[in-house]
Amino acid sequence: MDWKKGLLIVPISFSLLIPTTGAFADDHGNHMDKPTVETPAADLRADLGHLLSEHAYLAVETMRKGAEGSADFEAAAGALNENTEDLSAAITSVYGEEAGAQFNEIWSNHIGFFVDYVKATDSNDEEAKQKALDNLAGYKEDFSKFIESATGERLEAETLAEGLQAHIDQLIGSFDSYVAGDYEMAYEKEREAIGHMHMVAKGFSSAITDQFPDKFDNTKAVTPASDLRAGLGHLLSEHAGLAMMTMQNGIDGSEDFDASAAALSKNTDDLTAAITSVYGEEAGNQFKEMWSGHIGNFVEYVQATGAEDEAAKEKALEALEAYRADFSSFLETATEERLEAGALSEGLQMHVNQLVAAFDSYTAEDYEAAYDSVREAYAHMYKPAKGLSGAFVNQFPDKFAMEAMPTDMPKTGLGGTAEQQLPIEWILAAVLATMAATGVVVRRKMQKN
Repeated sequence: MDWKKGLLIVPISFSLLIPTTGAFADDHGNHMDKPTVETPAADLRADLGHLLSEHAYLAVETMRKGAEGSADFEAAAGALNENTEDLSAAITSVYGEEAGAQFNEIWSNHIGFFVDYVKATDSNDEEAKQKALDNLAGYKEDFSKFIESATGERLEAETLAEGLQAHIDQLIGSFDSYVAGDYEMAYEKEREAIGHMHMVAKGFSSAITDQFPDKFDNTKAVTPASDLRAGLGHLLSEHAGLAMMTMQNGIDGSEDFDASAAALSKNTDDLTAAITSVYGEEAGNQFKEMWSGHIGNFVEYVQATGAEDEAAKEKALEALEAYRADFSSFLETATEERLEAGALSEGLQMHVNQLVAAFDSYTAEDYEAAYDSVREAYAHMYKPAKGLSGAFVNQFPDKFAMEAMPTDMPKTGLGGTAEQQLPIEWILAAVLATMAATGVVVRRKMQKN
């Protein structure tokens, strides 16, 4: 590829450090001598996790829309392009127009190869499909060498190429499975692709902060606290993304509705299994009922929309209102007022508004507005992830203390240092433990008539 020769070797991800002010966060005297989720390095990792995983999510959905010839294909592709523009704008803001344009070309090229594969599949052109795969292989080799050089060999080209191949295989695998009607495998690959990009963010952010310590106040991207924040960001944003696609599939009566709903359920199961492993079946079932309840309210809203039943739509919204009030009060009590019910309630309402707006716009065929709301909802979940993780790290600092900093960089560039990962179940276990101790009452989901 010709662009490689003239490419500026710069730490491109570094400029993605965009401060996020979480409405959920509360200042309880975090200090640098205590574990905290609010560091420049943790912000970098969260921002990379957000944009890279969103890229994977939107790429999978756009490829599917292309295969279907859906009316919202252009809007989905537009959202994917906006994701690219967000990355390019960050580069431009630090390195100028030339570097931003170069990055935009690199990133857009590899998206274009996936589009070529979709088009070739639609026309049953095996030669064109292979050409698209060959171009992706060339991109993989070139980009891995670029990153190795950019990071001063902190990330190795050979193992980076393996990680890039995994990304290619996941997107192509999801698309091929979808076209073949194996919807369960299609969504399994989509979830793998989303999760994989969070591992990429972990490795890249670790390398970049090691390379430019002064730019990040000598903080580390891989700590128990930042692992917690990143893990919550992953699962919460995935929840939002899968919920929106399931709602679309529900109103369309799509053949893959059951598979998308199952993927959303597996996202819930990931959280429930963590609770069960610590507190047993009863606690796990309690959490699952709470979480599944609010998902059920959204499903009821979709069903009511399809039936043109305004009363049922209003009932679903009222059930979400009850969930919002109960859950915000519950978290305030559980965190000993480190999270405030008023701010929590506002944040939960924003989540409800975004999902409902995305769905309503989709049903009204205002696809551009629908995908604007899709992106807003996906991004929004990183705010509660920051606030919730911050509250629990502040509440239980000893559980997030880091006894020793890593001495070696991850060679794969994809996973950071695995031995430092903190299971995401800790935040959920702490929630339920405090709930049991304080006797917080959570209202059950409103029953259907």
